Amino acid sequence: MHVDVHSFSDTIVALSTPPGVGALGVIRVSGSAAIELTGRIFKGKNLQDQPGYTLHYGRIADEADHILDEVIVALFRSPHSFTGEDIVEISCHGSPYILQQVLQLLVRTGARLAKPGEFTQRAFLHGKMDLAQAEAVADLIASTHQSAHEVALRQMRGGISRQILALREELIHFASLIELELDFSEEDVEFANRDQLRGLIQRILGTIRHLSESFQLGNAMKEGVNTVLAGRPNAGKSTLLNALLEEERAIVSEIAGTTRDTIEESLTIQGIRFRLIDTAGIREAQDQIEAIGVSRTMEKIRESAILIYVFDVLETSAEEIAGDLQKLARDGLTILLAPNKMDLNPYTKPEDYISEWVDASHIIPISAKNAQNIPYLKEKLYATALAGARPEDDVLVSNARHAEALYRAGGALEAALNGLDTGLTGDLLAEDIRQALYHLGEITGQVTTDDLLANIFGKFCIGK
Repeated sequence: MHVDVHSFSDTIVALSTPPGVGALGVIRVSGSAAIELTGRIFKGKNLQDQPGYTLHYGRIADEADHILDEVIVALFRSPHSFTGEDIVEISCHGSPYILQQVLQLLVRTGARLAKPGEFTQRAFLHGKMDLAQAEAVADLIASTHQSAHEVALRQMRGGISRQILALREELIHFASLIELELDFSEEDVEFANRDQLRGLIQRILGTIRHLSESFQLGNAMKEGVNTVLAGRPNAGKSTLLNALLEEERAIVSEIAGTTRDTIEESLTIQGIRFRLIDTAGIREAQDQIEAIGVSRTMEKIRESAILIYVFDVLETSAEEIAGDLQKLARDGLTILLAPNKMDLNPYTKPEDYISEWVDASHIIPISAKNAQNIPYLKEKLYATALAGARPEDDVLVSNARHAEALYRAGGALEAALNGLDTGLTGDLLAEDIRQALYHLGEITGQVTTDDLLANIFGKFCIGK
């Protein structure tokens, strides 16, 4: 999709509140003619004479002077507005009929219906926010729990942007010196001190690695953590789900294979949301329905970040567990081992279950029926999601696009570092640094393409 830059000179209009019946509906108009166009249909004060940050009561009337609604109009004058343009927000009564009539009236008056995310895109183009902050607006709107809200708010306030801008400025200084050397290549002069450049690249790489490592936590805070409870039939998975949730959510019985399909519930631990998925027991299916359940279990495990493998300490040997884990383990999946029914066999040694897939720190003996050690299991889930990062860190990477750009920038800087060690020529060294600057610029929007902007803002809701 190509972005028509000329369309940004239009005055746009959209409903900024959700569709449907409500007490109020807000229609937003932005552009150089926003106040003038609204003034044509507004019966009250002359809006063009009013200052910004003011509210005005009046009526909206159509071309036949038929009153559509009594409204409150809010004025925001350029450049002191969300988009950097003149903005009018019309608060109408929340009748879908009224809102549609006012929208159509504004279009007939000269406004254009806004595209998805066009208000925020204009804010970006007018320098009111960078690209990372603009993306955080969408994340903030989509946040459904505390941690997602927190990480979006931090990014919208410019946490990652400040760090990336500082890194780019330092790199740009040395890049300009190397470019200068290329201009004087015949004189064989060196403007960029190679030892200082090496130190700078090492320091920037350290920051990039720190930011990249924070992505696991940032993504967990934003999206939640898929956590599967898996194991053999009658191991106590559903009982554990109920114990974690502290309510009877899953059916529990002595009959093996009671859970035939997946059950999904949310659990919030210290602000991080875990999507707990109780699954069908892993065994040779006894019928077609159970076979479908086992297939779905394996699919959920492939999609998850954490696997809690639950087993009955009375019925399952260490060799059987190791065989199961060998089939389930994959890169990117953290396995927590939960030896269950410890109340019936308190002399079981957790260290007996250590294997190449699970170390001692990831083994949490429990009695799901008695809620024994469940608080410690929750602590371990939380620590696993953090992966060494700290939620209180000001900068957390939560956007997959940013993580990819950091990875590519880091690769270019590592190439530059290797080039310094091997005596790489200035032109090749300059190219590596240019690549790093390009990828860092992709994050904040100093480097953009129409396709990138269309992809990002096209995912926004209309009216934002």
